[in-house]
Amino acid sequence: MTPTTTQQELFRFLEDRFVCAQACTECARACALRASLADPDGPAAEALARRKGILCAEVCDATCRLLSEQVDLDEAALRVQLEWCSTVCLETAQVFDEYPGGEDAAKACRECAQACTDFAWTLEAPDSGRGGG
Repeated sequence: MTPTTTQQELFRFLEDRFVCAQACTECARACALRASLADPDGPAAEALARRKGILCAEVCDATCRLLSEQVDLDEAALRVQLEWCSTVCLETAQVFDEYPGGEDAAKACRECAQACTDFAWTLEAPDSGRGGG
């Protein structure tokens, strides 16, 4: 945020950041649960759901931790993390769509992907001269 950022803009930025972190947390929980229900020795589709669920939970957890840090963040790095999280969530949702009982986890993944995309839009363009968030 720059010195010209209004208090209202700062509050909105922090609210958007919190919403994204909360969506990441919910997605991580849903994916970890879904992965724990998959049989590690099951068919290939089940193994894929398990692997994707674990990866998605880890990426969402890392994204949430990054969003929760109180230090000044490099917005370019944050944008990359948000885009990665969104991509992993959408890929995982597609896998869960094909897996019986995966509807809730797929929904959490899509909501997280949307929250990451929405929050990334609140960040300034890399060449705008605005400092970290």
